[in-house]
Amino acid sequence: MELYQLKTFVTVAHVGSITLASKQLHLSQPAVSAHIKTLEEALGLTLFERTPKGMRLTQHGQQLKKKAEQVLEAHQAFIDEASRAKGLIAGKLRLGVGANSNMKVVQHLLSKLASRYPEVEISLEEGDTEKILDGLLKGTLDAGVHNETASAPAKLESLEISRFKLYLVAPPDYTVTSAPIDWQQLADAPWISPPSTSCCGQAIERFFQQHQFRPKQVIRVDRERSTRSLVASGIGVGVLHDYTAQEALSNGEVEFVCEVGDTIRTFFAYAKQRQEEPLLGKVLSMLQSFSSL
Repeated sequence: MELYQLKTFVTVAHVGSITLASKQLHLSQPAVSAHIKTLEEALGLTLFERTPKGMRLTQHGQQLKKKAEQVLEAHQAFIDEASRAKGLIAGKLRLGVGANSNMKVVQHLLSKLASRYPEVEISLEEGDTEKILDGLLKGTLDAGVHNETASAPAKLESLEISRFKLYLVAPPDYTVTSAPIDWQQLADAPWISPPSTSCCGQAIERFFQQHQFRPKQVIRVDRERSTRSLVASGIGVGVLHDYTAQEALSNGEVEFVCEVGDTIRTFFAYAKQRQEEPLLGKVLSMLQSFSSL
């Protein structure tokens, strides 16, 4: 029995799929299946039931999953202790990044990590807030950067790393009546907006309610860079983070209309039980030392 077989076993147990496990482990599906088969043969037990919906733990599998996790945690703790002994920070950092989070903070963090700890292997995974929080809970991510949400699980710890406001912007040739703003004119224009379930999407929905109007047409886009491009091309009006809007305004790509909603916070999140890990501790120290970006 090898540690990599236990790692494969735990990963398949978490995601419930050979296909998903192979992606996370960067292995072929046959290799993942072979790891599980070899482990089952070595133990003389069936660990999974193969179902049309994926891999489901047997009773024996459920009993052994926690022990396997403890073995892997002990192995990592052994490596971490050795790293501390020789003053070396190494390992892997799987970082989830919200599609519309403050990338300046992320870029600054990655730059510092690369220069100070070249032995650290970093992988980025982009996704929405729900996906990032789920990855942290399942252990498929080590940390995540996401915009604030009312549904953050209690098992996670969060550090606020930045704040931003939302700006409503329009194409350069789109004349918006201001002082006061003509809300009916804005309602007649196509709106480029993130999904209503996202943090920014919820802020926009509250904006509609506050000013008692709703656009006749909404184009749902979940990437801010796409929103910026579509507004600049004249498709319609859209909402950008202040730091993105300022750059677009300076380049003459868009025109400012008004602010939308309250200030939104961005967080760096991680599982509470992992806060003593050396690498994560260094990352937290870096973030706390950063000035506001």
